[in-house]
Amino acid sequence: MTVAVREAAPDFSALTEREREVLLLLATGEQNRRLARRLGIAERTVRAHTASIMRKLDLTSRLQAAIVSHLYADDIRADRG
Repeated sequence: MTVAVREAAPDFSALTEREREVLLLLATGEQNRRLARRLGIAERTVRAHTASIMRKLDLTSRLQAAIVSHLYADDIRADRG
């Protein structure tokens, strides 16, 4: 028998509203340029938000951020004001 253990959700409260938006979009796998267009911001700003998200959530890669986004999308949305 295999049992999947899910750790407690990361603390998303440290993220800004825009960082939460970017984090949720990272799960789509789209490039920064496309994410920037969707959000109406510069690609450089998407990179800055991604770096901030990774630092705040103690992640080491964009892939980890995308996985966290996918696994905890409901928690990320619930943390929004």
